[in-house]
Amino acid sequence: MPGIDGATVIRRVRLDIALRDIACVMLTGSSEIGAELRALDAGADAFVRKEEDVSLVLARVAAVLRAAPDRPSATTAVSNQAPKKILVIDEDPSFLDQMASVLRQDGYDPILGRSGQEALELLGLLGVDCIVLSATITALDGWEICRRIKGAPMIREVPLLLLTAPQDGDAVLAGLAAGADDCVPRTIEHPLLKARVRAQIRRKQFEDENRRVRVDLLQRELQEAETRAARELAETRARLIAELERKNDELEAFTHSVSHDLRAPLRAIQGYAAALYADHLDKLNEEGRHDLTRLRSAAQRMDDLITDMLALSRIQRADLVGGEIDLSQVAAAAAADLQQREPARRVDVRIAPGMIDRADPKLMRIVFDNLLGNAWKFTAGSAQPRVEVGAQPGPRPRTYFVRDNGAGFDMKRADRLFRPFQRLHTSAEFTGTGIGLATVARVIDRHGGRVWAESTLGAGAAFFFTLDAVSPTAGAR
Repeated sequence: MPGIDGATVIRRVRLDIALRDIACVMLTGSSEIGAELRALDAGADAFVRKEEDVSLVLARVAAVLRAAPDRPSATTAVSNQAPKKILVIDEDPSFLDQMASVLRQDGYDPILGRSGQEALELLGLLGVDCIVLSATITALDGWEICRRIKGAPMIREVPLLLLTAPQDGDAVLAGLAAGADDCVPRTIEHPLLKARVRAQIRRKQFEDENRRVRVDLLQRELQEAETRAARELAETRARLIAELERKNDELEAFTHSVSHDLRAPLRAIQGYAAALYADHLDKLNEEGRHDLTRLRSAAQRMDDLITDMLALSRIQRADLVGGEIDLSQVAAAAAADLQQREPARRVDVRIAPGMIDRADPKLMRIVFDNLLGNAWKFTAGSAQPRVEVGAQPGPRPRTYFVRDNGAGFDMKRADRLFRPFQRLHTSAEFTGTGIGLATVARVIDRHGGRVWAESTLGAGAAFFFTLDAVSPTAGAR
């Protein structure tokens, strides 16, 4: 080119960090080997003579473009001081020895193979930086080996130079079509071969640099995405916490309203009903006395319902106090209270000793009050009422149970058990508000466990629950 030669242009391109990874093919009319060596040493990826057939020129350009990496906007030079490993495959031992000597003089670490099968086996065991393959080997020819190497995902990116017969354009076209990165005449023109090897290794370094840059960019994008996600999650969590606090405030207000505004007129109804019963019962006929009794019973049921609703709401807001407790003692205290309230009843209560676990003692008392209270209530019709409290053997979290031989329930309706206000028996059969088991489920959930039940109608019921470890001062929010 006028004013500047092609080698200088390529050299300047390679020195420009923004342009250095652009594929460069030197096109020249010179037939001297020295011209090709200068071009390759300057940084050209391939060398093409003008007198060569157009199809051969296009094949070399296609091979270079096929090997060119997807480029980012800029790259960073990377040097590797370790000797580059060059796999040379040829059937001629003397040629292999000459190639090994030349490559060692140039600072390379040659690995020699004498057949195509041996080459494939070596590539499966060793990592190499470049492959020099003779196209004339027998048994498994060079073109087939080339196709197999370029079809293997783990080694396809290793630069491959195919050694062909001099002046054999068809062999060069076949080699490039098979996937070779370059084709070199199989002669003892070692300077030319070394220049081609350097060009391919340099190209591979640029690919590796680009790959590292792409990986770094992807990692940075991933880190930025994770940072954004974490920030958005924190913002969402803050909004949810604020909303939860607002709902809790509303619940506090509702609880206050229930405990004062609703209970005040209820107390008045109960008071007047009690006064009527005490002062005027003898003035009422049978129907009047029946209605008054029903009025007092309904008022008491409403009072019990409000009490249970307040207890359920407090469970969710109460702070958990963790620590090792003896669940056997907690269950025994609950059973003793039941016996004290009904001293005339005789229920065989059996509580396994030594049930130690981490839980909130006050909340676990609520659990046993409700589970044992249910067992006590639903065994009222049993000839020999029996209640058992224990733990199943096995690793933690342990499974605890409260089992009775009472009325039981239909398992088809078991999904309603732990919902508020859901009852599986009528008020005429057994009294209750439908809040107790919902309260149990809320307490067990606060402890990170689960609760379930098994039963046969008329043959008793068993309630099971687990507890996960509770931190010493786990808050409600």
